[in-house]
Amino acid sequence: MDTHGIPDWLGDAAALGLLALQMPMAAVLLARLLPSLWRPSPLPPGQAGIPFPTGLVSVLLPTLNEAERLDPCLEGLHRQGAVVREVLVVDSRSQDGTREKVLQMAARDPRFRLVTDDPLPSGWVGRPWALHYGFLQSDPASEWILGIDADTRPQPGLVERLLETAQAKKLDLITLAPQFILQHWGEGWLQPALLTTLIYRYGAAGETPHLPERTMANGQCMLVRRSVLEAMNGYTLARASFCDDVTLVRQIAAAGFKVAFCDGRHLLKVRMYTSLAETWREWGRSLDLKDATPRAQLWGDMALLVLTQGIPLLAVGGLGIKAGLGFPFSLTEQVLLGLNLGLLALRLGVLMGIRGSYQDPPWTFWASPLADPLAVLRVILSALSRPRSWRGRTY
Repeated sequence: MDTHGIPDWLGDAAALGLLALQMPMAAVLLARLLPSLWRPSPLPPGQAGIPFPTGLVSVLLPTLNEAERLDPCLEGLHRQGAVVREVLVVDSRSQDGTREKVLQMAARDPRFRLVTDDPLPSGWVGRPWALHYGFLQSDPASEWILGIDADTRPQPGLVERLLETAQAKKLDLITLAPQFILQHWGEGWLQPALLTTLIYRYGAAGETPHLPERTMANGQCMLVRRSVLEAMNGYTLARASFCDDVTLVRQIAAAGFKVAFCDGRHLLKVRMYTSLAETWREWGRSLDLKDATPRAQLWGDMALLVLTQGIPLLAVGGLGIKAGLGFPFSLTEQVLLGLNLGLLALRLGVLMGIRGSYQDPPWTFWASPLADPLAVLRVILSALSRPRSWRGRTY
């Protein structure tokens, strides 16, 4: 029997082909997500339970025209205890009042120091260069280096909790997943879908990866032993990477050092973007992590995202329209519908699981699965291109 001139066998063949592609990827996804049920709890808030010597940590804060969002970061770092020896704000010649804000804080807290990095060398991206320059300028008496971004809002006890965790787990490097602050309806809709692409590829924060190339990191807050950075020649290995945090951490893990990516929702908040357009443009351009990922792995991950995050909503919608028009389902189509409903249920489970990673999100957070096809498209577009500009710089 034909449906509007389309042979039934053709629809069955398409459904069977999609099933053959989706089922193995769904199995891979389950294998990645199931361990998150037993992942460690978020690091607790407040001061650490053990005292630390003073001056263990040098903080590196790269800036370039960050005046609009810098104040909460400076105040948060100011509230950190005496374990912080110095805060080097490595500025790349800001023109918007950033430098003046840093100087005002330095007048209140002598640990703060404004440093202007040298002009960007050939072959370097701005952020890793600023971090590398700051590392070279830091006090050699500091045993740890904490890189932190200007859009973060460090909470009291952050640095001590990082040190406590690193000591307890014998870590050489630790990075944190923050709690996101979303206020605009557009970012509340798109950003959780983009975050889910990372969870589908690498699992949730707190899990221990078995392979260096599967290690996840967040350079918004990264504590590393000085001796490790010295052994790796600072940030040189990540100099040309637009995802320098993941690039560097994977290189450090591959060198045999112990690293961890922990849930730091109680210790670090971040206000990254202010609209749907900015979220699409700024976060989307580096979310593919191609600079830190082998090509075969990258495109395998893209296939997984298409088949398990991008297609399910469209498949269920298409089959729902067919049912609404009164056309019968074949057995193959019934199985396909069941699989994609299962993938959507899994997606809703992930959404509920990441709710704690957001501070009072707008109502559109709960509608973010509807943005999944768009989020997958954005990651693929990013994987197919290389940024030509970043933070006002042209590359």
